[in-house]
Amino acid sequence: MSVCAVHSCRGVGVENLVSDISTMVFRSREIRNSGKTVGLVPTMGALHEGHLSLVDIARQRSDFVVVSVYVNPTQFCPGEDFNTYPRNLEDDIYKINARGGDVVFAPDTGSVYPEGYSTFVIVEGLTDNLCGRSRPHHFRGVTTVVAKLFNIVRPHIAVFGQKDAQQLAVIRKMVKDLNYDIEIVAAPIVREKDGLAMSSRNAYLSGEERTQAPVLYQSLLEAKELVLKGEIDAASIKNRVMYVLESAPLAIVEYVEIVEPDTIRPVDTIEDGGLLAIAVRFGKTRLIDNLIIKAG
Repeated sequence: MSVCAVHSCRGVGVENLVSDISTMVFRSREIRNSGKTVGLVPTMGALHEGHLSLVDIARQRSDFVVVSVYVNPTQFCPGEDFNTYPRNLEDDIYKINARGGDVVFAPDTGSVYPEGYSTFVIVEGLTDNLCGRSRPHHFRGVTTVVAKLFNIVRPHIAVFGQKDAQQLAVIRKMVKDLNYDIEIVAAPIVREKDGLAMSSRNAYLSGEERTQAPVLYQSLLEAKELVLKGEIDAASIKNRVMYVLESAPLAIVEYVEIVEPDTIRPVDTIEDGGLLAIAVRFGKTRLIDNLIIKAG
């Protein structure tokens, strides 16, 4: 068993960096056997304030916080940005240390998916709509790597962001169906001052694209205002969102949907509530956002 070190992390020690899976298993077992609770925050790195808010929640809800940093190849579809996805482990370690994370778990792909690997976890139904339509096999990669992280870290709680609402629903379903004894905690969306949901991919936006990108949040606020005025028809709400999104010349709308939050099934009215989810492309950058809406 070995703990991997990275030199000169802004003067911050990296004794909490673990790259070896067996070491991570051993550390987690030690913590659990001591009677402490383990919290897990799965990430792909390039950490921003949204990620760090998850670390804060894990810190509040558990005794020992593990933050995984791993760019998972199996959740990227052909032609997507796996090779160019931002990676800065040194900076991530510094931020996690500053927020009180106890371990940064950063395994290499050869360990996660050794030669001959052929086992995947698939959640059916929930992955057919929204992002699942345009990103086949994406959620298969997500559930597989999260299941592996759960088996390695054995957390009592795991924290995921509400921005990836479909992913949150899929993980909850997997945990229920596979009888994981893990509490899944949803963290609120963290936004920039102009309302754009924080995302590592925001760094891809050009200056003009970044200027127009807040239209996603503006469209959600328009929908909220419409609902507050009494509108419950899903089609009418979606039409209003589309109208606002199309006011941004560079925005290419991938979908605007209102679904039941747990099943991701489309709803006709929001009388009993619904998840308003949108995906928009600016050039090669794909952005998502969502809002829970309910009549009254």
